[in-house]
Amino acid sequence: MSRRIFRTREGATYCGLAVSTFEKMRLRGDGPEFIRLGSRAIGYDLAALDKWLDAQRAKSTSEPRPAVR
Repeated sequence: MSRRIFRTREGATYCGLAVSTFEKMRLRGDGPEFIRLGSRAIGYDLAALDKWLDAQRAKSTSEPRPAVR
């Protein structure tokens, strides 16, 4: 089975976010897990993106945001 790896732009689009927001979340450590593909290349496994999106679910805007892992 082949794993689908998204680059930053594709991952941000998949999650419905701007690339700059995605990059800032990666810097802060509160975004989805990523894979270092090289010295400057970053990738996101589709399963990791889905897992992160599922963790963002809420029923009310007054709920606290998920804790950073």
